[in-house]
Amino acid sequence: MLALLVPALLMVGLAHATSAAAQDDAAARKRMVEEIVMMARETGAETGRGRFRDAVMNAMGKVPRHRFVPTPQESFAYDNRPLEIGDGQTISQPYIVALMTDLIDPKPTDVVLEIGTGSGYQAAVLAELVARVYTVEIVEPLGLRAAKVLGELGYRNVQARIGDGYAGWPEAAPFDAIVVTAAAAAVPQPLVDQLKPGGRMVLPIGEPAEVQHLLLVEKRADGSATTRRTLPVRFVPLTRDRGKISP
Repeated sequence: MLALLVPALLMVGLAHATSAAAQDDAAARKRMVEEIVMMARETGAETGRGRFRDAVMNAMGKVPRHRFVPTPQESFAYDNRPLEIGDGQTISQPYIVALMTDLIDPKPTDVVLEIGTGSGYQAAVLAELVARVYTVEIVEPLGLRAAKVLGELGYRNVQARIGDGYAGWPEAAPFDAIVVTAAAAAVPQPLVDQLKPGGRMVLPIGEPAEVQHLLLVEKRADGSATTRRTLPVRFVPLTRDRGKISP
C-alpha cells in the first residue's frame, strides 16, 4: 500500500505546486495591468488614450507573457519593460503592446496583420480580440518558436509565416488593421495598400540612431492616408530581405 501512496502523494504535491505557480502568474499579470492603467493615464495627453478599452486590458490580463520569454527571463516576464528574446530581438514593454493594440480599435470581426512576430506575444494579445491574425517574422528561429508557443496555447486563429514583412501578406489582404513591431524609416507603401478603407495601422518610424515615434496611420475611403504621431519609442529596425517567404 505504501508503494502506491508515495506516487499519489507526489502527484498531489505537483498539483499544488502547479496551482500555486498559476496563482502567482495571475497575481503578477494583475500588477502588470495596474501599471499599464497608470501609464495610460500619465501619457494620455500624448497618445489620446488616457484609458484603454476594457477588452484590451482583459486580454493583457489573460495572455501568459511568461510563455513568450526565454526561461532565464521568466521571473521578469510581468515587469512592465521590454526583455531580450534572442537573435538581437526583444519582447515589447507590456504598456506599448497595450497601446498599439488599443490604437487600432480592434473589433471581434477584424482581420489583422502583424509585421514582426518576435516572441508571439503581441499576436496572442490580438488573437484574444479579433477574428484572425496573420503574422510575419523575418528571423526564422524566432518565427518558428513563436508559432510553436501560439499553437501550444491554443491560438487557432493565428497564421504565421517566415518572410519579409515589408511586403505584407498580399493574398490575405485587405486588412482591417496592421501592427508593425519594428521601426521603418518611412511608412511602407505595400502595407498602406493592404489596409482596408477606414483601416488603421500603428508602427514605429525612425532610424535606429534617431528618435523614433509611434505613428498612427488611418486610410481614407479614397485610398489616401493620414498620420498622427504619439509617443517617442525605441524599437529594433525593420529588417529587409532575409529569409524566404513561405506559407
